[in-house]
Amino acid sequence: MPVSGEATESAPRDGAEAAPQKAAPPDRAEAAPPDATVLHFLDGGVSWITLNRPEVMNAVTWDQRERIIALLAEASADPAVRAVVLTATGRGFCAGADLRGTPAPTRERVPGDVARTIRLGAQRLIAAVLDCEKPVIAAVNGTAAGIGAHLAFACDLVLAADTAKFVEVFVRRGLVPDGGGAYLLPRLVGPQRAKELMFFGDALTAADAERLGLVNRTVPGGELEVLAKEWAGRLAAGPTRALALTKQLVNASLDGDRAAAFAAEAAAQEINMTTRDANEGVASFVERRAPEYRGH
Repeated sequence: MPVSGEATESAPRDGAEAAPQKAAPPDRAEAAPPDATVLHFLDGGVSWITLNRPEVMNAVTWDQRERIIALLAEASADPAVRAVVLTATGRGFCAGADLRGTPAPTRERVPGDVARTIRLGAQRLIAAVLDCEKPVIAAVNGTAAGIGAHLAFACDLVLAADTAKFVEVFVRRGLVPDGGGAYLLPRLVGPQRAKELMFFGDALTAADAERLGLVNRTVPGGELEVLAKEWAGRLAAGPTRALALTKQLVNASLDGDRAAAFAAEAAAQEINMTTRDANEGVASFVERRAPEYRGH
């Protein structure tokens, strides 16, 4: 039984409550290697991470979560990676967490276990996206529910197919949102809108999500990958360290006061001006030519 709101969910229809997916046979679920359920390839400086369990709307398992975290850490450390796209196969982006792949408990649950599970599980996944040193684009191809919605909202830019939906499903199960939802949503849409989404758990269409500022662009499903490639390509051609420092500044901007924000900005400027790309940007301006950024 899940200890959090990360229950496997199917695609909601017309705002109706999502019904639990029919579970795959346990031996089949356990046999699938993480590299088959999380596809990965590098293309032109872009790391593509694709959830690949369409039969359960890409409900994410323990193994998948660990692989995504590892791939994001690798993206931060690898100079060849200059942007990341997080997407999925089939009709769903991520319908929540599927805890069938979680290691079985070895003892009866005691106070502290739930908090530890959330801290080491859902919160680590969201933190991995927020802390990735490369810009991360979510290409939301379908329903994003529970931790799946928070996974999208944690990304730096969110693109969505016009058929996608976002669902704060926790209240439907009598649960408190996890995976940083109560941190992310008020910062994106304000406290009143965040409470509306979390109190009622209604399905939010891609168009409404864009109107609220949760999504940058909504496009027909057939155009989603094209737009994701275009945006990721532009980011991959940009000044990578400057983008990383900009991401860090923006993510921290709502957590401190003006003095702290100004000090962080000055420190970021100091660091960035030691990079080759910063000097190239200035030189290209003076020389009236297009800059050639190399990511360092």
